[in-house]
Amino acid sequence: MDALPIARLQFATTTSFHFLFVLLTLGLVTLVAIMQTRAALGGKPELARMTRFWGRLYVINYALGIATGIVMEFQFGLTWTGLSAFAGDVFGAPLAIETLVAFFLESTFLGLWIFGWGRLNKWVHLALVWLVALTAYASTLFIMVTNSFLQDPVGSHVQGGVLRLDSFGALFTNPALVSSLPHLLSAALLTGGFFVTGVSAYHFLKRTTEIEFFRRSMRIGVLTALAGSILTVNQGFAQFGELKMYQPGKLGQASVGLPLGLMIGVGFLALLCSLAGTVLLFRNWLTRARPLLYLMVPAIALPFAAAICGWLVREVGRQPWLIWGKLRTADALAGVGAGQILFSFIAFSLLFLILAVADWVLLARIARRGPESASAPAEPELPVLSGV
Repeated sequence: MDALPIARLQFATTTSFHFLFVLLTLGLVTLVAIMQTRAALGGKPELARMTRFWGRLYVINYALGIATGIVMEFQFGLTWTGLSAFAGDVFGAPLAIETLVAFFLESTFLGLWIFGWGRLNKWVHLALVWLVALTAYASTLFIMVTNSFLQDPVGSHVQGGVLRLDSFGALFTNPALVSSLPHLLSAALLTGGFFVTGVSAYHFLKRTTEIEFFRRSMRIGVLTALAGSILTVNQGFAQFGELKMYQPGKLGQASVGLPLGLMIGVGFLALLCSLAGTVLLFRNWLTRARPLLYLMVPAIALPFAAAICGWLVREVGRQPWLIWGKLRTADALAGVGAGQILFSFIAFSLLFLILAVADWVLLARIARRGPESASAPAEPELPVLSGV
């Protein structure tokens, strides 16, 4: 039994699962920050309730996403020790910054935001949610800096059998980063927009009494999905020219043909759906078109499907290199038996499945229950525990 394909499948599974949590987290935190800003500036009372409702869903997804990220980190030391030995001096720096600065700061600001409801000045509380959003984006930046280095190892040279860093600044001007980061961030907006739209559609199908609440939510979701889909498609095609420079022939590989085609197809479908939804916002036609509402709920999965396909194109297309032109995947594998890797793959997969199911159950429960009543106390219940 060959250990390499098992190890590759293991890492592909864990990174794909974690990536889905990240997309929804980034999309939702941006929308929550926008909602709270409008509420603080004197918007209607529904905006404050929307902030709490969608913020509760965001916190649940964020908390379980952390667990998936921790599991993923273990694999660098368990399975890919050759990567750390060869290039740890280079990609270890952005990973350390992501963990010590962006991640811990984000968690701290989020904790203050959660427990600050009804206790902090509204402007301080608003600043906290934007700090949560900014540190989330910073965390994504440093992760993508690391991944982009694997795609195009700029600013480094081989010395004594290991990679040495020449310029830290070169990591941030890496063509593999400049072309992919906007694509990922816009995909997160698309994901958040489709999620808010789909949940709102569900409540209209159930004849909700919260008409104004979910009408406003759907409007924000549809417009966000439109902006995200336009940018995602645009930035996706913008990468093709860059790819020809640092990974020539990648898109011509048979292994990426199917996921690439599916990603493009789903991306254009999401764009068409967003355009149609935006037109139907006129005179609230969208909220009354029940056949379309039935389609909006399963359409929540569209951005996730496109994201998985895009991740496969980016990662599978790099093979057989783990670091393009510098380190082959086979040479980075730890010296452990295939049986051990298979056991850890099964264990990690089961853990991820449990986390995914828990995330779905909690999100679905809170989403179905809807927002707290307008007469509820100003200080809401703890966002995470409310769904348990």
